[in-house]
Amino acid sequence: MGKLHSCVFMFLLSCFVLFITWSKTNITTDESALLAFKSSITSDPYDFLANWSVSSSPCDWVGVTCNARHGRVHSLNLGDMGLNGTISPHLGNLSFLVELDLSFNNFHGHLPKELEIDLSHNNLGGSLPSNICDGLPKLEVLYLDQNNFSGEIPSVWHQCKELRRLQLDGFDGGYIPSDIGNLTNLQYLYLGDNNLKGLVPKEIGNLNKLEVLDLSNNYLSGPISSNICNISTLMWLNFGYNHLSGPILPNIGSSHANLKVLYLESNQFTGNIPKSISNASKLIHVELGLNKFSGIIPNILGNLTNLINLRLNGNDLNGLIPVTFNKLQDLQFLDLSSNKLKGHVIDGLCQIRSLSELHLAYNMFQGLIPRCLENITSLQKLDLSSNKLLSHIPNSIWSLKDIIVLDLSSNALNGTIPLEISSLRALTLLNLSNNQISGNIPSTIGGLQTLQNLSLENNRLNGKIPESLGGMISIEFLDLSQNYLSGVIPKSLESLVHLKYINLSYNLLHGEIPSGGPFRNFTAESFVMNEDLCGKPQLRVKPCKKGSEQRSTKDMLLIKCLLPIMFAVIIVASCIIFLKHKRNYVNDSTNRNLLNLEMLARVSYYELLQGTNGFYECNFLGQGSFGSVYKGILSSGQMVAVKIFNLDLEEASRSFDTECTALCNLRHRNLVKIISSCSNVDFKSLIMEFMPNGSLESWLYSHNYCLDILQRLNIMIDIASALEYLHHGSSTPIVHCDVKPSNVLLDENMVAHLSDFGISKLLSEEKMQIYTKTIATVGYMAPEYGSEGVVSMKGDVYSYGIMLMEVFTRKKPTDDIFVEGRPSSNW
Repeated sequence: MGKLHSCVFMFLLSCFVLFITWSKTNITTDESALLAFKSSITSDPYDFLANWSVSSSPCDWVGVTCNARHGRVHSLNLGDMGLNGTISPHLGNLSFLVELDLSFNNFHGHLPKELEIDLSHNNLGGSLPSNICDGLPKLEVLYLDQNNFSGEIPSVWHQCKELRRLQLDGFDGGYIPSDIGNLTNLQYLYLGDNNLKGLVPKEIGNLNKLEVLDLSNNYLSGPISSNICNISTLMWLNFGYNHLSGPILPNIGSSHANLKVLYLESNQFTGNIPKSISNASKLIHVELGLNKFSGIIPNILGNLTNLINLRLNGNDLNGLIPVTFNKLQDLQFLDLSSNKLKGHVIDGLCQIRSLSELHLAYNMFQGLIPRCLENITSLQKLDLSSNKLLSHIPNSIWSLKDIIVLDLSSNALNGTIPLEISSLRALTLLNLSNNQISGNIPSTIGGLQTLQNLSLENNRLNGKIPESLGGMISIEFLDLSQNYLSGVIPKSLESLVHLKYINLSYNLLHGEIPSGGPFRNFTAESFVMNEDLCGKPQLRVKPCKKGSEQRSTKDMLLIKCLLPIMFAVIIVASCIIFLKHKRNYVNDSTNRNLLNLEMLARVSYYELLQGTNGFYECNFLGQGSFGSVYKGILSSGQMVAVKIFNLDLEEASRSFDTECTALCNLRHRNLVKIISSCSNVDFKSLIMEFMPNGSLESWLYSHNYCLDILQRLNIMIDIASALEYLHHGSSTPIVHCDVKPSNVLLDENMVAHLSDFGISKLLSEEKMQIYTKTIATVGYMAPEYGSEGVVSMKGDVYSYGIMLMEVFTRKKPTDDIFVEGRPSSNW
């Protein structure tokens, strides 16, 4: 019995020694592979691999983990260590390795063919080995992103049947391999930033376990395959920044109950936004911007109550903001800018209390800025620029204490900048340019110490530039140009060390231009067209006088006493001269050969440029046969309509002369008044009385306004009175030649005024009819006018009759009901 025990003991001892020897041999293999890997590293800036030596077990080395059962290297985690070098092929000898992390280092060179594992955020180059999955048939995760691989993505994916996650980027183009559709276990597919072209393979629709599909930032084209809708497991779909086109799938969202992210921005998709998107009720992010979508925004989008981010910017969308948007209570980012949306900025947006960014710029919104915006206390960015918003900025805007960016530029806003602007302590950008804001720049604006960009150009600001602007210590961009600012440029601006750009041109400034601080780098363009600035020669201003004596206190007191007296004398003298001139004006009116202008002062081109914000589109009122009409404000504060003639047309110059001649000495309450004109070789315009209620045509066919019977009757009486005056009330009878609803304008009291005398004709007492080649508007002109060119007062009466019928029936003379043989005159 004792011998048996002895034999068993010796057998077990032998097995133990053999196991120790075998384990030591194999751990030696791992050790050699790791030391070979270390030798290929050229830089270890933090000495993470300092203990990698034969004096200790590899299982104790930094980043190495061994399996407790068999003692072999199980994982190697060297991520984010700042290592530099190449990847040794000896890593392929780590036969028990199941995890390798070399991400966020600076490895370069080729990926070894002996190594079929994932690496990311390095500088690996070359092409992918064709046997990428042969050695690792059970590979489930492959990340090779953020490297510098060359060539195309190879078609080797039939070897990787077990892959669940695949992330590749940095390749040189080519097409998406169709055999990716064989990876039926795939849950995550990222192929962004690969310069891929061609179509999205329909085989991707076979990946029925896919949760994330990201093909963004490529050059993919064509439509989206309908097979994508077969992937009901999708949670993330990103096709953004490609060249995909056509309508997006009409049933997208219908089978995507789990979809949370939909990114299709910056493509060439067309058509309407499909209502089926609302079926994906879990959507959090929807970005469809920078495409060619048209039509209205579907009201049903308001049912996506989980939305945090909605971007529809940069399309051709029209219509109104859906009233259902007030249900998007979790929405934080809304961008509808650069579309053709119209109507009002709805108060319903104020109910979205979580909103932090609201972008509605470059649309056609009208009316007032909602006062209720103060309810969105979380609002940080508000952009309403380049619309047609009117009136003053509501005081509620100045209570948005967390606002960072506020852009209300290029509208028709008026009023003043209040002292309460100082409460916007977090503001970094304020843009109120290209409006009609007047008054002084408040001194409290200097308290905005976080402000980096201030744009107030092209307004009607006056007074001095506040010294307190020197307190805006973060300012980098300052534009106060094209205003009526006076006084000197404050020396305090020299302390603005971060100021990179300043524009004070086109003002009334005088005195010395500061030369210290950032002013050393500014050029003459920043100060042109002012009253009397002086300074360095490179600024193209006169040199400042040195050694001038300061006025004594006695002199200043004398000036203060004399100035009011002199001012009173000037006023009295001006009144006497004016009355005398007016008397002479009345006596000599029959000898005038110019327009009988109500405003004696001439209107310059520069004043028109200022008053219309550079003929900006937000002031555009309409287009005629010979030019365009803009709304503007003269320096006197009077609202006017400015008709600009297109001198590229030969008839336009003749039309200008015709209107001037026709309206000479004409004064009637139902004719549009000509206030002044501005004319030179290259520019001709008429400045007319502004009619705030627009044209009769817009009222007849508007869905928002309605004329009652009495109003229509009064309007037609007004036009009849105007025609009676033109035909019989002036010394020379005038035929308008183009009487129609669009040439009838309505003032604030709904009194009608006849306008547009561009093709009118003057008759003499001898000739009560003449001939012309100029064609009036089809449907309104008399038969003899259209067939023979006969112009007479009877033709205006005919046009009046057609318009009379249109006003009371709302049927245009070109309406489909007036078929051949049944013109509107017979109807």
